[in-house]
Amino acid sequence: MTASTTAPETEAAAEPVVLTAKALLLDMDGTIVNSDAVVERCWRDWAVSHGLDPHEAMKIVHGRQGYATMAILLPDRPMEQNHADNAVMLARETADTEGVVPVDGAPAFMAAIGRLPHALVTSADEALATARMTASALPMPEVRVTAEHVEASKPHPEGFLKGASELGVDPADCVVFEDSGAGIAAGRAAGMRVVGVGPRAGEHGPTVHVPDLTAVRVDAAADGTIRLTVSPYAA
Repeated sequence: MTASTTAPETEAAAEPVVLTAKALLLDMDGTIVNSDAVVERCWRDWAVSHGLDPHEAMKIVHGRQGYATMAILLPDRPMEQNHADNAVMLARETADTEGVVPVDGAPAFMAAIGRLPHALVTSADEALATARMTASALPMPEVRVTAEHVEASKPHPEGFLKGASELGVDPADCVVFEDSGAGIAAGRAAGMRVVGVGPRAGEHGPTVHVPDLTAVRVDAAADGTIRLTVSPYAA
């Protein structure tokens, strides 16, 4: 896949960066699927219903499982209630796919990696992941680590480590694609390099930062190595 992008006027494009890997681990929301519209609808309603500032709440929600977000926003509430509320939130988000679309460049990117080792590693559960990937018309990776498969939410590295294990690849040979602070922290804690995607990613220290997936070219070497040519924002 070859694609290019023009960076916003406020950020100049840097020289391309080449990363090599044996496997790619992909977050979903904000990384390959743009679900911001429904996330904001659901979480703003939840925040207001609990007497919280929705603007401040939205700074926390991205990247984590819902119960973990609730635990941060309502630290004195029993965790059992967070899990119960999260089940309701997941059902609402799964049913609401209005405005869910692929991130720019995601269809070509997913086509380019279709036969290469890769896994979806998302804080969504299987039903929500299926709903959003379907709404975006993106192929569902055969290997996926969803909320049901981990004990700890991002920023814990468990999900990414499990994804690497499922693919039979050393963590150091994986490249993560992420958009959120929690996800980038999880990837780095797993000992992986991280391509930060989209406007939220830049301030969280990814290895490289791109506006979207049109800035990534994927090539496969004869020995199975994946070569990523990334055109990042300037540091």
